[in-house]
Amino acid sequence: MSRAFRFGVVAAVAADVRSWRDQVHRIADLGYSTLLMPDVPHWQPAPAPALAMAAAQTNLRVGTWVYASPLRPAWQMAWEAHSMTVLTEGRFEMGIGTGRPGIEDLLRELGLPVEPPGSRLARVRETVTGLRDLDGPAVHTPVVMAVRGPKAQALALEVADTVTIASMADDGRDAITAMARALRQQRDLELALHVPVVGDAVAPFMASARDTDPAAMRAADSLAYLPADPAAAAEEIQRRREEIGYSYFIVGSHAVEALAPVVAELAGT
Repeated sequence: MSRAFRFGVVAAVAADVRSWRDQVHRIADLGYSTLLMPDVPHWQPAPAPALAMAAAQTNLRVGTWVYASPLRPAWQMAWEAHSMTVLTEGRFEMGIGTGRPGIEDLLRELGLPVEPPGSRLARVRETVTGLRDLDGPAVHTPVVMAVRGPKAQALALEVADTVTIASMADDGRDAITAMARALRQQRDLELALHVPVVGDAVAPFMASARDTDPAAMRAADSLAYLPADPAAAAEEIQRRREEIGYSYFIVGSHAVEALAPVVAELAGT
């Protein structure tokens, strides 16, 4: 059974707060379901207070895209996530992973230990366990896991509600498709796809990435790319749900207006 489409936007506080607040209202008005924020110190205010502010002013769901497990103790992430669920009256989803490529440099800069991948993944498990204890039987904070290797995929199958596959520069469409299908075959998870490039524009928080050249991605039929033309984008999004199982599509704030007709047509269907 296909899940209904929903659409989220990653919108960091890139300029002044008033402009960001206006942008958040615009995202809600255009029918997007979820406002997401990356977890990168020095880029913006911390995700939780900013998301709480956005949720208080709109009916949007809010979430982290995604907590980097090495940056905080597991108990702190669990407590923060549960608190967000309480304060937003159930409109928070905790995205969590083991950290962006190159996070080791950030950890050294912050004076934090550089843990091996296995320890970072263990902290993800510990965080979700702590969150479930805090939620108790009456509350359920959705968990979105960013995964890559087999151990992370196995943990996601055990504890996550939604899964996104952390793709690499040299990943072909077939490789990501195979991983996504394998996950769906084992459990009816919601599959999320982050699309940082729409038309010729790259999401602001991904602009420094080396693998986001629009022409190259278009030529490679990359899953991280969508055409700017709404009709073509809607057709491709429906193709990805039919062929792979993706139903939750996440774009950068740069693409909000371009894809608004797609959201109006497909959200909830």
